[in-house]
Amino acid sequence: MTKTLVCFHGWGGSKESFTELKEALKHDDVTVLAPDLPGFGDEPDPEHPFSNDDYADWALCWLSQQMNNGKLTMKNEWFLLGHSHGGRVAIKLVTEKLSILHSKFSIPSHLFLCAAAGIHHPRHIKRVIGLMLAKGGKAIFALPGLRKLEPLGKTLLYKLVRVHDYEKASEVMRKTLILVTREDLKPLLRHISVPTDLFWGTDDGMTPYSDARIMEKEIPHAKLHAYAGVRHRVHRDRAMEIAAVIRTYL
Repeated sequence: MTKTLVCFHGWGGSKESFTELKEALKHDDVTVLAPDLPGFGDEPDPEHPFSNDDYADWALCWLSQQMNNGKLTMKNEWFLLGHSHGGRVAIKLVTEKLSILHSKFSIPSHLFLCAAAGIHHPRHIKRVIGLMLAKGGKAIFALPGLRKLEPLGKTLLYKLVRVHDYEKASEVMRKTLILVTREDLKPLLRHISVPTDLFWGTDDGMTPYSDARIMEKEIPHAKLHAYAGVRHRVHRDRAMEIAAVIRTYL
């Protein structure tokens, strides 16, 4: 019987983030389902700033829709995968939303976390400086002779201090970004009862490899797959290797 792999993408991504993984699994007996999360891809911004719980509740509604249209059934064994922010959603689903999953659908038989977000870090000094400069940037570029340099200067600034996601987001998504990054999901990790595989690049600058080691320690029976030299796009850059691991559970 065909199994189902449900994938939730990261911040700034979309369902297209799993193109390589779908290609790697195209000859396997598994159906890959991946939605655009609210505020990304073809899915409009939420009407109000979303928290991680809001995203998890939205995911539950989306799962119900998949059952209603026959793409997901109670008879199908299914797996859950989350990359980066999608990892937050997945963690919420298998911990605080587990009873709802059990009553309405079924519990995923396996969890795959790719460079998952959820470990809260105090704001890095470079990020704080970047946000301060971002707020004061208009005054700087208002000086005579600098106005024409504003677009290029702001782009370089945000890339340098890693606040570009915040700057280019809409107001509701800026507030959403603050809400989801503020919550520390580490206390939930020990409550994950679903067998878990972690996939991480050792050079990840967004969700550092140290986060992977924390999750490996906190999640019962978790298995870590590390990829030297890989950054945050582990789900794309190592899609073949991730597919090979998923294939062992089919």
